[in-house]
Amino acid sequence: MRGAMTFSVAENRSLTRERRRVMLALFIALAIAVHTFEVLLPNPIPWFRIGLANILGICALFSFGIRALWAVTLCRIVGGSLLVGSLFAPGFLLSLGGGLCACLLMSLAYAAFRRTIGPVGVSLLGAYGHICGQLLIAWLVIIRHSSLWMLIPFFLLFALISGTINGIVSEFLLRVLIRHPVFEAVEEPYVTALGHADVSQSEINNMEES
Repeated sequence: MRGAMTFSVAENRSLTRERRRVMLALFIALAIAVHTFEVLLPNPIPWFRIGLANILGICALFSFGIRALWAVTLCRIVGGSLLVGSLFAPGFLLSLGGGLCACLLMSLAYAAFRRTIGPVGVSLLGAYGHICGQLLIAWLVIIRHSSLWMLIPFFLLFALISGTINGIVSEFLLRVLIRHPVFEAVEEPYVTALGHADVSQSEINNMEES
């Protein structure tokens, strides 16, 4: 009986790990698809993209941790560049520089304030980091001119708008995802808190109906 119970626990843990890997792979695939779609869209103003693919990275961060964020972001940048044939082109370098800076800021913020910071706050930091990384790469590789830094206020304003939008969408998506069995064993504080809040609201609704 004890052996069967041990096997059952081990089997459940293995199943949970496989489900998490599948979900992470799905995040990466969706991020690459969204990134590629956004790159192919007409863009009258250089660098001004909302960065919808970052939503998948934020969801991965709050669901599976910092490593998942880096995995989704790096795979998205490299995979998307391979699909559109821009690997090692200036656009790829801009995307890579912005992605690395964004991931660094989001990782540090999440590691330091993981119990208090939410998707909107992390998304804003990521947007500002992405803008700073892109401007730095643009100055080093494309436009080595001091006037480039005069665009910072406009880029920061755009980062505020895009970061807020992505953060709100990420929070909504996380509230939907926590209902999936994959997230039952997730120990990340924000997702756990969402799950408890969802359960409490369900209990309140049941009490009102009865």
